[in-house]
Amino acid sequence: MSRVNFKTPFLFLAAGLALGGCQTLPTQPVRPEAVFHPAKLEAMDAVIERAIAAGKAPGAVVRLEHGGAVYQKTYGAKAVEPESLPMTSDTIFDGASLTKVIATTPAIMLLAERGQLRLDDKVSRWIPGFEAHGKGAVSIRHLLTHTSGLRPGLSATPPWSGVPKAIDLAKAERLNTQPDTQFRYSDINFILLGEIVRLASGQRLDAFVAAEIYRPLGMSDTGFLQPLAKRNRIAPTERVDGKILHGIVHDPTSRRMGGVAGHAGLFSTAADLSRFAHMMLNGGQLNGRRILKKETVELMTSVHTPKGMKAKRGLGWDIDSPYSSPRGNHFEVGGYGHTGWTGGSLWVDPATRTIVILMSSRTHPDGSGNVIALRREVATLTAEALRGFSFGDAPGVLNGADILRQRKNILPKGAKVGLITNHTGHDRQRRSTLDFLRTSNEVELAALFSPEHGLHGQLDEKVGDATDANSGLKIFSLYGETRKPTPAQLAGLDALVFDIQDIGCRFYTYISTMGLAMEAAAEAGMKFIVLDRVNPIGGTAVAGPVRLGPSQFIAYHDIPVQHGMTAGELARMINAERGLGTELQIVKIEGWKRGQLFDTTGQPWTNPSPNMRNLTQAMLYPGIGLLETAMSVGRGTDTPFEVIGAPYIDDVRLAKRLNALGQPGVRFVPIRFTPNDSMHKEESCGGVNIIVTDRHRLRAVLLGIDIARVLHRLYPNDFPLAKVGRLLCHPPTIDALGQGKSVAQIEALWNPVLDKFTPRRAKHLLYE
Repeated sequence: MSRVNFKTPFLFLAAGLALGGCQTLPTQPVRPEAVFHPAKLEAMDAVIERAIAAGKAPGAVVRLEHGGAVYQKTYGAKAVEPESLPMTSDTIFDGASLTKVIATTPAIMLLAERGQLRLDDKVSRWIPGFEAHGKGAVSIRHLLTHTSGLRPGLSATPPWSGVPKAIDLAKAERLNTQPDTQFRYSDINFILLGEIVRLASGQRLDAFVAAEIYRPLGMSDTGFLQPLAKRNRIAPTERVDGKILHGIVHDPTSRRMGGVAGHAGLFSTAADLSRFAHMMLNGGQLNGRRILKKETVELMTSVHTPKGMKAKRGLGWDIDSPYSSPRGNHFEVGGYGHTGWTGGSLWVDPATRTIVILMSSRTHPDGSGNVIALRREVATLTAEALRGFSFGDAPGVLNGADILRQRKNILPKGAKVGLITNHTGHDRQRRSTLDFLRTSNEVELAALFSPEHGLHGQLDEKVGDATDANSGLKIFSLYGETRKPTPAQLAGLDALVFDIQDIGCRFYTYISTMGLAMEAAAEAGMKFIVLDRVNPIGGTAVAGPVRLGPSQFIAYHDIPVQHGMTAGELARMINAERGLGTELQIVKIEGWKRGQLFDTTGQPWTNPSPNMRNLTQAMLYPGIGLLETAMSVGRGTDTPFEVIGAPYIDDVRLAKRLNALGQPGVRFVPIRFTPNDSMHKEESCGGVNIIVTDRHRLRAVLLGIDIARVLHRLYPNDFPLAKVGRLLCHPPTIDALGQGKSVAQIEALWNPVLDKFTPRRAKHLLYE
């Protein structure tokens, strides 16, 4: 159950403060509905409540700020053990790694402003002996950008305690990589920075930030070592040694250091974090109190990682890295934020002057919660909720549906047309193609056809015919009794228009629906018009075996698993290679380059199917989707295709084996989960969460094959290898997997036919 602040329906913030134009609070607040679309906020409520119901966190506080308005809402429980307590708007959360950017980074930058240290100082200047084991080149800047080469954290064994011991352990560390050559997120970096603050200022980190930052900003609930008087407002975290941590820092290293450390230990509220974020948006000041120089804010929120490094980090702040889920799918690179292990996150988007804060205690009570996907969904919906904000307009990509609205005479004037579409058939402003054609003066919309999942994209079953409530038109299902339009259904039509978002994988059935409909159009002697759309996973990568065997609905044409083509390009190939003779017209995309992924296009994301909820899942699907007839791939969870598992799997063992493969662009975290749908429904499964660390290096098809290879080796009597062949459609690969062949040997089986596919494909490409 969600609640809004208990006393008032919404929180307000005056426009001048949010926009940075004034330093006092005007008297006229801005109502949230003036700047946020209520329907998107309702969608956000549903997403958060689903996450709570699924055990991702016991509760949450969301705070969104834009255009002078604040939307803050509470959900679920602050605590479920030892007693249930409702979440409140003033709940104090363990910020975990938010400490790095709300305490340590601004402290370092303030000291740099004052000339008390330099960002390019060698760490050994401040911590003598740190230079041991080849660490002499490591600078403060390297620590701030996580490019020092240090490993992620200090070892807990043998047992130790105290700040001096932590620093001694850091001095004894060896570099895994040379500085400035690799991004590796490391708590050790910020443990060292916290000590440098003490040495440079003469004050412990907690005292310095309280005096120099929190009190001037009015952040009255932010600090380390929370007083007992506030304990009833603090969200507890995990059970450790039989006791729930409550008001005591969750991070074990910080606990060993006494609760004050540069990497973790800070507690705060959503309201306090918003004051800090406004200070940043206002160029370092708030309500007449200057904390940092404008130049300092600009410096720490600009990219400092080396050119060519995939991860883009500021000084302390995340900009574009594997940890950037709080940016969502729409806010462009240029904002900044951070996450906390315990469940908090903050993202600031200067381009739209938007603040997104999600606070939860996802580790309570047993550490099993996970809000990574939720952070992304909240930020995505926040961007979609902004009135008057279009995503990435300059420059932007226009799909065929956008071009259709801009240019007359694309459709044959006076024609009676049928539309093959679903909920993804909309333009850049989410205006449906169905509505456009229904009200068109150029053509008459006479029939509707829907693919798998139905017109509204909500069904995971066989779909029957229906009637559209708005137009009164019959909706003929192409995923029911027939999968190809019948002559009777096409009677009287002059053309078929196809407008559906594909995802770039052979066994995603929308392209099969298109191919079968093209056959029917050719047989009926009518025109077929494709409103082309971007390939969301890019149009350059081609991977996997070309289909062997007869045409079928999950493998309509002989193309590879990942084909690297748009629907329009595939239509050209199908028409030519099958000799259909369809009168084909492609309404081309404008502004798209083949290498662009969906989130760089400025187009709004709509889940193409119920279990395809973000770009990460779409990118993993060509490989992980291959496994879905053999095991759970997360259908019936909040993160389909980002998790895999089965009841017989030892999650820790599997994660270790998969990480040892060295598959580029991914890492694996052992998890247990219980899907409520599809394979292993309602069964407790061991498995892994697949984390995409570098989407440009990800090789999804080979990843899926390599996982199948490992599972067959570990669980030969349990993992049904043959079922992988259902979607792969390449028996030689299954035989090779059964024989224990390497991935390189398996890939070699594909290459001869892929080499022939390359020139076939090239003939039909429409975009550079």
